[in-house]
Amino acid sequence: MLINCHSHYSFKYGTLSISDLIAEAKSKKLDALALTDINAVAGVFPFIREAQQAGIHPVIGIDFRNGVKQQYIGLAKNQEGFYELNHHLSSRRIKGAPFDEQAPAFLHSFIIYPFREKVFPLRENEFIGIHPYQLNRLTKSSWHRHKDKLVLLQPASFTSKIAFNAHRLLRAIDKNTLLSKLDPDEQGNICDTLYSYADMVSRCEGHSYLLYNAQRLLEACQFSFYFQAVKNKRDILGSDWEDFDFLRQETYKGAINRYPNLDMDIGKRLEKELELIQQKGFVSYFLINYDIVNFARQRNYYHVGRGSGANSIVAYCLGITDVDPIELDLYFERFINLYRENPPDFDIDFSWTDRDEVVKYIFEKYNKADQEHVALLGSYSTFQANSMLRELGKVFGLPKTEIESLIFHAGKVDYIPDQYGKLILKYSQVLHGTPSHLTIHACGVLISHKPIHYYTATEMPPKGFPLAHIDMHTAEDIGLHKFDILSQRGLGHIKSSLEIIHQNQGIAVDIREVEKFKKDTKIKELLRTGHTIGAFYVESPAMRMLLAKMKADEYLELVAASSIIRPGVARSGMMREYILRHVDPERRKQAHPVMLDIMPETYGIMVYQEDVIKVAHYFAELSLSEADILRRGMSGKSRSKDEFQRVKDQFFSNCEKLGRDPKITHEVWHQIESFAGYSFAKGHSASFAVESYQSLYLKAYFPLEFMVGVINNFGGFYHTEFYFHELRMNGADIQAPHINNSEYLTNISGKTVYLGFIHMKYLEKASVEKILKERLTTGPYMGLSDFIARVAISLEQVLILIRIGCFRFTGKSKQELLWEAHFILNKRKQVVASNELFGQSGFRELQVPELEQADLRQEIVDQIDILEFPLDSPFHLIKDQNTTSIKAKDLKQYLGKQVQIIGYLVTIKYTRTIKGDVMNFGTFIDRDGDWVDTVHFPPVVKKHPFKGRGIYLIKGRVTQEFNFYSIEVSSCERMPYWNAAD
Repeated sequence: MLINCHSHYSFKYGTLSISDLIAEAKSKKLDALALTDINAVAGVFPFIREAQQAGIHPVIGIDFRNGVKQQYIGLAKNQEGFYELNHHLSSRRIKGAPFDEQAPAFLHSFIIYPFREKVFPLRENEFIGIHPYQLNRLTKSSWHRHKDKLVLLQPASFTSKIAFNAHRLLRAIDKNTLLSKLDPDEQGNICDTLYSYADMVSRCEGHSYLLYNAQRLLEACQFSFYFQAVKNKRDILGSDWEDFDFLRQETYKGAINRYPNLDMDIGKRLEKELELIQQKGFVSYFLINYDIVNFARQRNYYHVGRGSGANSIVAYCLGITDVDPIELDLYFERFINLYRENPPDFDIDFSWTDRDEVVKYIFEKYNKADQEHVALLGSYSTFQANSMLRELGKVFGLPKTEIESLIFHAGKVDYIPDQYGKLILKYSQVLHGTPSHLTIHACGVLISHKPIHYYTATEMPPKGFPLAHIDMHTAEDIGLHKFDILSQRGLGHIKSSLEIIHQNQGIAVDIREVEKFKKDTKIKELLRTGHTIGAFYVESPAMRMLLAKMKADEYLELVAASSIIRPGVARSGMMREYILRHVDPERRKQAHPVMLDIMPETYGIMVYQEDVIKVAHYFAELSLSEADILRRGMSGKSRSKDEFQRVKDQFFSNCEKLGRDPKITHEVWHQIESFAGYSFAKGHSASFAVESYQSLYLKAYFPLEFMVGVINNFGGFYHTEFYFHELRMNGADIQAPHINNSEYLTNISGKTVYLGFIHMKYLEKASVEKILKERLTTGPYMGLSDFIARVAISLEQVLILIRIGCFRFTGKSKQELLWEAHFILNKRKQVVASNELFGQSGFRELQVPELEQADLRQEIVDQIDILEFPLDSPFHLIKDQNTTSIKAKDLKQYLGKQVQIIGYLVTIKYTRTIKGDVMNFGTFIDRDGDWVDTVHFPPVVKKHPFKGRGIYLIKGRVTQEFNFYSIEVSSCERMPYWNAAD
């Protein structure tokens, strides 16, 4: 009888999770109910699965509303009906059009209108819903003569007074209003709850036909859905056999290029993979990924293929990835096995400048003119602890300071909140994790064989591509495979660098000669010493430290480093153990023989995701399917906790039967458990390593152009300032923005680098466009007066250009130029560009009085104000220039001794000890520009916390581990700066 149930996917309206809804229905002994969320279908498939498991007949539909005003409810009789409803919802949402009072003429859906006094014609599939409180009105209406068209409309949105209160809070949040001012028309009725059959009979006394008719509708809706059936785009070329034949041909074409000496072992691996790909129905998945990378190649878009698909030799031969699974001995079963329902992951990275074009191609290629088959994968933003407290604080009218105070004190044992604080904390717990709104998955694209609206409705977000109402878990559940198309700044660095190298030196670089890069001595030196600033994935302080400790200079060592740096391996203590075994062959003998036999390359230490499968299969003798359940559970992808627990119990049981030492078994399990979703597949690490080699090659041979490429893509571990620092350390002449030589982005000519106008914080983009357009049209600017005559720009914008030195070519000081600008522009706030007012220059030459010359320190202050970083050495700003300091390059001489060093802060890493105390790792540069790494243990952090950017006086003891030197800090204080007012 319940034909209008809402879950929390009725965003900022419903409060019940799907599980809560089903549990409540079961407790009321209901045998059927309909989920009809408001303008959403996000909960449909979880609802179907859970209802079936609970023995409840699931009916699905949509509550079509304009705001909170209900227009009609649609119930799908079958899958065609669900398509109708999704298509209707999507078309209106995408156009931003309201729903009409009357529904379209659906063929496979029932429509229920809310009660209206006036009788109007109904189609055969249309009905009027009567709420129990409307029964008195019904008897006075002409509708009571049409009992066959009347059904019970008892909305079910809440289960308790608390849930109703939570609903009201959500409505206030949605309307951005105080709870006390929430319009009653903007909220549901407290009676909109789940009643038992007996309660509904009682509420509809004398009108039992309402229940009968409603039940009849529910019974007539038979939505047969087969989870995990093939729903993805298939028959790319017209038939399954044509698809497979094409895949096979293209694979062998690629194999001849990848393996000039194609031997029998490679052939066997190819045949084994192709057979499984066909058997599992993944042929079209491979062909579509192949098509995507082919499109990218034609456009000269660089890509990196990674994920578990990088373990595939078929993917390697097709060019989807550049990782050779034979060379790396990649574990085939991590890529695909008979027990795996879902295809391997292909995470395909493109430059951030190219990704949208690739996505556009997918939509244009795989959509049809009249039907959508492609959609972006959805995700759900949920209310989390602090965001919930802030939202509720606003709803209750608390000032911002009180809200922040509540957030700060929440959870502390001795905290006693006031009346409002208690309510906010209570309902923040009630609503924690509730979906707030639909959002876009970071990279997923869905391509279905039937139109996408057979499975989901779509929205049109600002990106301009339809967005599905389902997330990755639901897509996986129903058998829709996602294509992961990501954007990555590292590829932007490479692409821009190649263009800049060609412009500056006339050299065309082939960046795909990775085999040559792996043997390059310059690259090996950069890796061994950790001089990797700017290079993708290997530039962070932690990674530089790891590479230096390992003395890594081989490809496989870099692959391992890419994975052991991840939190799972590092947290378990296995990263340090790996380094110890790497540098000391004797240490490797401590490895368990079975573990060493399973993972000889990593000295018996689990480093990669597939190691979970290997160890579970060979150490604990779990089946491959059980081992994969374990891997998925550890990576946070398990949908069933019970299933994971069963496999975990089996792991320990098997080890006991095999006579494994319980201590060793628990150590092995600790390694598995520590992964907890943070480890990489080996193929994934290898893909990152390939891109790292490409970046390192450019850094080794074209350091200036490469660093300009990094700067112009605004992505990297460090602030832009330190990439300019790296340019300077490599011999570049760094120039401040120049009115005639600078472009919008940073540019290089020879060894001279001009900062782009984009780095000037206060300079408006419109001003830059005017400057560049006029310069391109008429030629270089002759001076300040010529510039003012030609460009319509405000005094404020001109002053910014002068302060940063854009007119230094005139030979005039900043003070002279500032005086001149004020003199010319003060008489009119906005200059109308003209070249005729005072001759060619635009203004007569002015006589400027003699002015005091600027201090270098003032120049640096101006740079920091306008660029947010200095171009000259920041050490000039230290108030006390006589403070003594050792040099970073001399740390080795002071091993074990207390030292004092002055360092300019680069970055801080915050972490916690096992006890939960905060400790820091700092990175600085000294006066010579060399890098200094520091360790700040909890007592020092409490006594000498970091106080933001600046130059610090650091005292501490020089330590070393694996010949990597750092300072264990005893005190760290920010040094006072020079002040012009002093």
